[in-house]
Amino acid sequence: MIAGIPLTHFLIVSTIMFFIGIYGFMVRKNLITMLMSIELILNSVNINFVVFNKYLYPHQLHGHFFSIFVIAVAAAEAAVAIAIIINVYRRFNSIDVEQASDMKY
Repeated sequence: MIAGIPLTHFLIVSTIMFFIGIYGFMVRKNLITMLMSIELILNSVNINFVVFNKYLYPHQLHGHFFSIFVIAVAAAEAAVAIAIIINVYRRFNSIDVEQASDMKY
């Protein structure tokens, strides 16, 4: 246990975060909310990395290193996604996914 909190509590929070992210990505039409949903999914994965590392290998930091790598990838993904969103907004004056269906090469 991490400071008295059982593993199942962490897994429940992580699972709820993951499925809220999946739901938000599938249902929402706004590109910003879709990006936030992807970030929520990545954060739930980070929780799993850290918690399983703490429970399985308490004296090693492999889960923490994977989490830092995922955070770095998420930051790069967010930067590229925001650049794409800005270009879509300039072209269509909206960030709705349905209106951006006729994009050209």
